[in-house]
Amino acid sequence: QVQLVESGGGLVQPGGSLRLSCAASGITFAIYAMGWYRQVPGKQRELVALINSASNTNYEDSVKGRFTISRDNAKNTVYLQMNSLTHEDTAVYYCKARRVGFEYWGQGTQVTVSS
Repeated sequence: QVQLVESGGGLVQPGGSLRLSCAASGITFAIYAMGWYRQVPGKQRELVALINSASNTNYEDSVKGRFTISRDNAKNTVYLQMNSLTHEDTAVYYCKARRVGFEYWGQGTQVTVSS
């Protein structure tokens, strides 16, 4: 049974930081590309950051220089370090695992940036 479980979300003030984690089970984690996406009401889900099996990364323009995606294959976990958070970062953040022919999503974790 495939399962992706996000954690680390919560309420932070503008300028603060959070570290999200996504623990995967039921897949051969090391061969999957992993991604973080986010969605707010009335908007399309958007890519935040990607990391492939070789640990090459890609970021949405709005988070470049503030967010860092990383992975620990020994722990079957992908992380998203988020710094200098603003109100515009408020969203539900989703973890995705993908390889050729397969795609899986987590249930999401809420991040709220508010003063």
